[in-house]
Amino acid sequence: MSRHASLKVNTLATKNRSVLKRQERIAQLTVERRWKDGDDVTGLPKTKVHGKVKAKKA
Repeated sequence: MSRHASLKVNTLATKNRSVLKRQERIAQLTVERRWKDGDDVTGLPKTKVHGKVKAKKA
């Protein structure tokens, strides 16, 4: 049985992410001096993705 074309995963879309993970956001905020140790990890301010973030291979 074959899969319908609309259900296939686009491999190009999964290589570059436009959203950072929490650890990546904290690292970026630390560099920008907008977050320090002891601050709450929930409700982080928004950060912009500079360039492209490559997805890690599984």
